[in-house]
Amino acid sequence: MFVISLVVKDEFGVTQRILAEFTRNKINIDSIVGGTCEQPGKSRIVISMIDENDALTAATRLQTLQDVYEMEMIPPERQAAYALMAMSSGGVGVVGRSAEVNEIIERSKPERYVKALNAL
Repeated sequence: MFVISLVVKDEFGVTQRILAEFTRNKINIDSIVGGTCEQPGKSRIVISMIDENDALTAATRLQTLQDVYEMEMIPPERQAAYALMAMSSGGVGVVGRSAEVNEIIERSKPERYVKALNAL
């Protein structure tokens, strides 16, 4: 899994402009998480992809956008994952290193989970 962490402008339409780069380059996103970050007035978007070439292409293209202040490819040892499973009594969450979360999901009912990667 390849993870890109972006610090971007916190304004309307930024996510759409970033995702347009993926559409233009026909790059599939495995998961995307966004929200406010530790830097005032900025947001963080974390995107994961399965294909290394797609991740490298995306990283190159994203660095050229005016909305992107910082872009970092997250090494595997800094990747964290979380997964949510829908149950009748509510959602159940699993958080940990990517490999740990994958192992827990595989031992259970993988089709019931939604997983996303994040960056520590």
